Amino acid sequence: MLIYSESVNLPPAFAAHLARDKRRSPHTVRAYLASAERLVAFLQNHWGGAIDAGALGRLSAADLRAFLAARRAEGLGNASAARELAAIRAFLKFAGAPCPPLKGPAVKKGVPRPIAPHEAVALADTVAEDAAEPWIAARDLALLLLLYGAGLRIGEALALPGAALPLGETLAVTGKRAKTRIVPLLPQVRAAIEDYARRLPYPLKPDAPLFRGAKGGALNPGVVRRAVRQARRALGLGERTTPHALRHSFATHLLGRGADLRALQELLGHASLSSTQIYTQVDAAQLLDIYRHAHPRA
Repeated sequence: MLIYSESVNLPPAFAAHLARDKRRSPHTVRAYLASAERLVAFLQNHWGGAIDAGALGRLSAADLRAFLAARRAEGLGNASAARELAAIRAFLKFAGAPCPPLKGPAVKKGVPRPIAPHEAVALADTVAEDAAEPWIAARDLALLLLLYGAGLRIGEALALPGAALPLGETLAVTGKRAKTRIVPLLPQVRAAIEDYARRLPYPLKPDAPLFRGAKGGALNPGVVRRAVRQARRALGLGERTTPHALRHSFATHLLGRGADLRALQELLGHASLSSTQIYTQVDAAQLLDIYRHAHPRA
């Protein structure tokens, strides 16, 4: 059970501030509240006393490193640790406490290689958490999950019309040279898109774009790229982590799980098999990288 100062119930007050003043999405509020509660619980055990704003003001870089080390021991990865640190910084700012200078964990930068599945999800979550409105958070989450879950180019996703709804188990996508292909939709991706459609404050007409900008027009891909750029910095991901990298990751992960090259060609909408074969090279490069790091004689 957490012990707070009698005058201020900090984590719940922080959550209310995020929802009311910052207009963060419910997902972000829950995630940041959980991070704040974990920090308070850790400091209670670490310092052995009640935690209030004054106590948080004494937080040192060593204390914060000890907290992150404890979270690491629970299995937290680099991307998740970076998100945890971002939430703690926001919590300390709300409490009026200075955040000790501490560089976030970085993911090793190397190219070309896809980001891991958990990093793709962390990227989508982080972009959504930084959105100005709950419906925009739902939009960004749905869009990025679609790029990773179905391997779409960002232009293909933004060209989807409202007529794509209601969704089924597959989605018709128009790619380069106006060629249409059918891609499967994961239940999680379908649910995210449907949640966004429910929250959208603008009429969803069949001939209008499915993904809308803040003022109701077609969503500009530059807006998405900037959001991803900001999120990858917060997570310590490499500079090649772009919206297109999610499509790249989709292909490489499918190939690594035994997908047939011809089937992958159809899913990606490549005109020739030679375009798809690049992913076999990437997969081989990953295996070589693992070998070099793991083999005692490498």
